[in-house]
Amino acid sequence: MPSWRWQSGRSALNRDVLAYVFERFPKFSQTFCYREIAELIRQGVQPVVFALRGPDFGPETTWDRAIMSMVHQLPEGDVFARLADEASASLPKPVRRTLHEWRGKPDSLRLHQATYIGTRLQKLGVRHVHIHFAGMAARTAFWIRKFFGIDYSLTVHANDIFVPAKFEIGLFEILASASAIIAVSDFAANQLRGRFPENAARVHRVYNGVDPASFHATEFEPPPLILSIGRLISKKGFDVLIDACALLRQSGRGFRCEIIGEGPLFEELQARIHRQTLGEHVHLAGRNTQLEIVTRLSKATVLALPCRIDPDGAMDNLPTVIMEAMASALPVVSTDIGGISEMVRAGETGLLVAQNDPAAIADALSQLIDEIELAQSFGGKGRKRAEEIFSIEKNVRALREIFANIQGAAVSRPPFS
Repeated sequence: MPSWRWQSGRSALNRDVLAYVFERFPKFSQTFCYREIAELIRQGVQPVVFALRGPDFGPETTWDRAIMSMVHQLPEGDVFARLADEASASLPKPVRRTLHEWRGKPDSLRLHQATYIGTRLQKLGVRHVHIHFAGMAARTAFWIRKFFGIDYSLTVHANDIFVPAKFEIGLFEILASASAIIAVSDFAANQLRGRFPENAARVHRVYNGVDPASFHATEFEPPPLILSIGRLISKKGFDVLIDACALLRQSGRGFRCEIIGEGPLFEELQARIHRQTLGEHVHLAGRNTQLEIVTRLSKATVLALPCRIDPDGAMDNLPTVIMEAMASALPVVSTDIGGISEMVRAGETGLLVAQNDPAAIADALSQLIDEIELAQSFGGKGRKRAEEIFSIEKNVRALREIFANIQGAAVSRPPFS
């Protein structure tokens, strides 16, 4: 069983084994989770990792096999049912009574996952669990704490708090039960403190991180390359970018625009490109591996991500690709929603415009395409900001300090407390 010493400013705690529970791990669209685990290991902390569902590797081929071998993926179907029943048979009567009461209810699977994982955490001596997203894994952690008295902390991101799904154990219950709530932007942290004042003291802000050394500074080679990266969904605003590119073409500028990603709007976006006869200028490139993305960033002139707030409230918070672009010394054109302005300093590392405004996006892109020295200045300052603010090493150390403080303040917490 792995053991180590958590180092904090006040004390060092022995044999405090940390576990992570993910819905999926790894997941191609959640590289920040993989980076966090890898950096914890680099810093000498090797967490136990559980995944409720199978991995989504996407096109990625560089996942570390040693990290992959750590992941305990829950079995499925009859095998899981048998093992979950075996785990619950030895649990106290209140737990078994709760399992019986929830039988057949929506989301009852989370209780059985909690018994399966919780019995194993107890054997490993785990005293703390960390979760990403207030979703499936968080609801499982809620029941782990309820059944086994094992504390959990939670990193929340975007739609899991902006437009939370409705479950009997919902966002309110999850946040009330967590020992620490970690938001990835000041915007989200302040929103949570306002909406849930009873939890305000447990809300922290720790940015997602990148390793700037893993990215190469762009070379600003002509012709200009406008790069955009993300899942092809409404809140990313790729339709706005395509319309902005139509305006750029009308102005007579030479450029290329490449949109990397896949998603449900692929056909719709492709039709939009065709209608505006932009086939020679705009290309939907599909999924790329992380190494391919690093290469494309190093060849670009500007990253454009015209994020929007959808009618249901869905929006981006802290898009990882913006950090990656900054680490690549790229200027950024985006919108002032969520925590984006915490990354992009308007007029210093990029330009921020109103959402749903193709003309404003086109004007901002024109400035950076026409004035390469300005683009280089923005990019250089962005790279420095990525190193100072969004370093994965720094931010994982901040996360570890939160874990250490939870452990230092922990008392024996009986189940069903």
